Amino acid sequence: MLSALKLLPPLLLLLYPHCRRGVVSSPAEDSAARTGRGEHGDPGHEETHQDSYSTFASEFFESRYLTDGEGYPFPTAPPVDPFAKIKVNDCGVTKGCFRYGKPGCDAETCDYFLSYRRIGADVEFELSADTDGWVAVGFSSDKKMGGDDVMGCVHDDNGRVRIHHFYNVGQWAKEIKRNPARDEEGIFENNRVTCRFKRPVYVPREETLVDLHLSWYYLFAWGPAIQGSITRHDIDSPPVSDHMVSINNYEDVFMPSAAYQTFSSPFCLLLIVALTFYLLMGTP
Repeated sequence: MLSALKLLPPLLLLLYPHCRRGVVSSPAEDSAARTGRGEHGDPGHEETHQDSYSTFASEFFESRYLTDGEGYPFPTAPPVDPFAKIKVNDCGVTKGCFRYGKPGCDAETCDYFLSYRRIGADVEFELSADTDGWVAVGFSSDKKMGGDDVMGCVHDDNGRVRIHHFYNVGQWAKEIKRNPARDEEGIFENNRVTCRFKRPVYVPREETLVDLHLSWYYLFAWGPAIQGSITRHDIDSPPVSDHMVSINNYEDVFMPSAAYQTFSSPFCLLLIVALTFYLLMGTP
């Protein structure tokens, strides 16, 4: 009995081409069905399966093997490329950079980091800040907040980082629906908001958008966000570039944060030297 069951699949493979709805067909009928013509050469009905043997074999293989988790694996979606880390070795060479924080800091350790480089008709910006909310750069005709075109990267409650376009009205930022950003990327990791995007160099003249081929003061800011909406920046006086920035001039500018500005002041250095001398020499 067992040997008969083992021979059943091969017998089915041999008998299947000659069976139609439980009736054994003649060779002539089978030939007509394959060619799609009747006895007198008239067009006949074309079967759904042109090659019954190969169809049955494939169906038998799939039902026997693939349903058991064997055979070839099904195709999977291609992997998503991770966010490429910001390279600081290119600063001052192939892109311009601004760093704010501890001396020698990079894009992962500075309080604030910005890079820019021109790529054809676009400017690529990279921003990063030590915050769980937002990081932004503003383009200003002066060094004061107000009437500025602003690009910001905001970390929302779903863990995503989105690029937004703002316009400074006095001391608060109004979001603008028209967003010139393209090729947007963003990540929130190690309590840092980091993003990368492109923006056209030339744009139609509009109050809320500036042409980046002109030089502007760059305003740097970052701070917390509530439900994807930005709030007041972390420090009362955010850093500003001390000169107008040209996208065609790649420089690497370091700006010490408040904690390091005190000790970098010439007067403070002189005072420290005087106190050290006094302590070493002692009083007469």
